[in-house]
Amino acid sequence: MIGWKTNIVFLATEVLEIHRGASKEEVRQAYRKAALSNHPDKVAEEERPAAEIKFKAVQEAYEILYDEDKRHIYDTHGMSAFNGSGEPGMGGMGGGPDLDDLLAQMFGGMGGMGGMPGMGGMGGMPGMGGMGGMPGGKPRTSPNEEQDYEISLEDMYKGKTVKFASTKNIICSLCDGRGGKEKAKPKKCSTCDGQGVREVLKNMGQFITRATQPCSTCNGEGQFYSPKDKCKKCKGNKIVEAKKMLEMYIAPGARDGEKIVLEGEADQVPGQEHGDIIFRLVQDEHPVFERGGADLRAEINVTLAEALTGFHRVVLKHLDGRGIEIKHSPGTVLQPGQVLTIRGEGMPIKRSDSRGDLYLVVNVVFPEGSWKPTPEVLAKLQEVLPKPEAPIEAAPVDEVEYDPHGNMEEFGARDTNGGSAWQDDEEEDDEPVQCAPQ
Repeated sequence: MIGWKTNIVFLATEVLEIHRGASKEEVRQAYRKAALSNHPDKVAEEERPAAEIKFKAVQEAYEILYDEDKRHIYDTHGMSAFNGSGEPGMGGMGGGPDLDDLLAQMFGGMGGMGGMPGMGGMGGMPGMGGMGGMPGGKPRTSPNEEQDYEISLEDMYKGKTVKFASTKNIICSLCDGRGGKEKAKPKKCSTCDGQGVREVLKNMGQFITRATQPCSTCNGEGQFYSPKDKCKKCKGNKIVEAKKMLEMYIAPGARDGEKIVLEGEADQVPGQEHGDIIFRLVQDEHPVFERGGADLRAEINVTLAEALTGFHRVVLKHLDGRGIEIKHSPGTVLQPGQVLTIRGEGMPIKRSDSRGDLYLVVNVVFPEGSWKPTPEVLAKLQEVLPKPEAPIEAAPVDEVEYDPHGNMEEFGARDTNGGSAWQDDEEEDDEPVQCAPQ
């Protein structure tokens, strides 16, 4: 029943701030001191709820620790052996406060089973979340270093090798990461009792909660070297700073959001596997091309004359500098928005020889407003271009004027009624429509 015995230590050390084997007189003196310092009438208004909780816990702890019989019962069975008034009996039947509940509010995570401090419900060792574990446990791998790397679409298309200098912490080669001289022995930290962590009380709103933080005396190590025994190179820090040239290879066809991992190149931590440097690729916006997976999309400008009569020329400069040449034969008219697909001219597909496709969207460029053809040219155009459709049969109206520079953003903007300017007269009548009597 390790959980119950550890809770007695907790009551003594954390609530009354005495050692477990304290005498009755020491328990009584500690109670008077704790009750006086935590009395709700002795604190500010905003601190009163937390003081009331701790004051009740101090009273309960005193009643249990001062009475040898109650101490034995609590040490053996926990708070479930007591009724609500603090006397041995059927737990949970009385109306008084339950010490476990008070401790849970004060320190957090004290389950109703009299469990060990620092873990909710099941009881667990301080300093470990979830299933419980020894305090000060360290991860097996040092933290990874992640950062974004901006890259152009051209470099994603062609691939790129990036070389850069990295300044990082490495394990001291003189002491092999011990922090001390070869024959020196570290001293156990008395502040944290060699655990590397300390448990502190923190105010969380109306409650006081219990938290674990690294020991500042030994920097979370649980031990330390005296100044004369520290390594001369790393000054007892176990690590030193060093520069190293690194190389990152970005394969052709890399994608936005892809991660490039440089294994084991993060800062080194003694006793742990080396973490990684991870670059996340962020593609820069391109002025011409738009990417969709392995495919590329771009717009090409074609004059009205080219759309009607054909052309043979380079319409686009590709990401690798090559010119995309198109031959559009006369007799086939290109329409505005028409899509020309060129197979195999998209992005490279990694781990294969394949490529995506290139989609070219045709933008037919019409003559500008300053174009002033002669009457002869216009007559010739009317003769060779397709004729208009048959006239619409309808009664003519007065001649209207139009704005040649209309803006579709104004469409619907003049509706002051928020949707419909017309309303049925019957909708204004609050009376419901009824059937006429027969």
